Amino acid sequence: MSDPTILVIGTYDTKDDELSYMTGVIRQQGGQVMTMDVSVLGDPTRPTDISKHEVAEAGGSTIAQAIAHDNENLAMQDMARGAAKLAAQLHRDGRIHGVIALGGSMGTDLALDVCSALPVGVPKYIVSTISFSPLIPPDRLPADVQMILWAGGLYGLNSICKASLSQAAGAVLGAARAVEPPKRDRPHIGMTSFGKTALRYMVDLKPALEERGFEVSVFHATGMGGRAYESLAAQGAFTAVMDFAPQEVGNHIMGSNVTAGEDRMTNAGATGTPQLVSIGCYDLVDLVGWQPLPERFADQEVHAHNRLISSVVMTPDQRREMARAMCEKMAQAAGPVTFLLPLHGGNEWDRAGGPLEDAEGLAAFVDEMRKRIPSNVELIELDCHINDPEFVAAALKVFDGWHAQGVLK
Repeated sequence: MSDPTILVIGTYDTKDDELSYMTGVIRQQGGQVMTMDVSVLGDPTRPTDISKHEVAEAGGSTIAQAIAHDNENLAMQDMARGAAKLAAQLHRDGRIHGVIALGGSMGTDLALDVCSALPVGVPKYIVSTISFSPLIPPDRLPADVQMILWAGGLYGLNSICKASLSQAAGAVLGAARAVEPPKRDRPHIGMTSFGKTALRYMVDLKPALEERGFEVSVFHATGMGGRAYESLAAQGAFTAVMDFAPQEVGNHIMGSNVTAGEDRMTNAGATGTPQLVSIGCYDLVDLVGWQPLPERFADQEVHAHNRLISSVVMTPDQRREMARAMCEKMAQAAGPVTFLLPLHGGNEWDRAGGPLEDAEGLAAFVDEMRKRIPSNVELIELDCHINDPEFVAAALKVFDGWHAQGVLK
């Protein structure tokens, strides 16, 4: 693609200079531009390709109604609905090949909705004063969104903010030229895991599933990986999932910042996607390693994974809480769910004789699972550890059974 068209979105009444600067960079590099104004009160210095009135109308409102809210938040939500709807339609029509949006917290809020409306493989760039900020919840982040900090750009152009704006403009254009969108020629399996130090099943499962004609994507379940997995699951991107590393569920209910959001372990079920679920690292709560240990975990064992992540070992009562949370989520599923419960543990460190072995904690979790397993979930107990070959064999047996029965679409 030599001349991709980039949709440039922003409030042209207040950020005309910055948006026009990015537009100029894209055009200088040989790209095409379509501009969209999402401002409410003011007007751009020159007409945009898509006016604020068209955006409001697409969102089921008008600019007059948006102003009548007398509430900036509600007004911009009107504009966000319209901008997201229009961007999605423009992409379906083949009129845009990437999007870049500029804003502070208000513009970023809108930009996240727009990017979420576009499928994986469409370059999505947000230039924001709050990039990488904890203000942005994980469940608002699309699987392949890119962000760059709008440094020194709150009001007007300068050499510092131009450095950010020009990089972002070049990046989205380059991405639109270079992107290889996901192929749809094979059914796709989504799998959650951690690195081979902790969990190993994917080493054997991935090639075995590929030999059966399936494509496999393995997501690193450290918050953002689980977010990407859930984002795609919500779109119905997977033929089946092997959600074998549900640790982010525990992170969330224990109040960790390493979270994939409230909806972790629900989106595959909501779309009716068949689910195989297990207990990879279920017993650990990941915390931000460079922050002080929260007081509530002061008496628990801590494993320092590296300088970024520390993991707290759950108590028996916390493991029961984890079991209940998982069961509540599985109970919501509209499709088949099989829960594989390896009775000898869920990560390499909790094996018998391992540094994080806790027979009492494991027994508590198993007991709670047996009591709480929902009626819509098939429970299969395995006399092995999750990293043993028997676990892989059991997963493939269920999967092959689904395949033979026509469960996998």
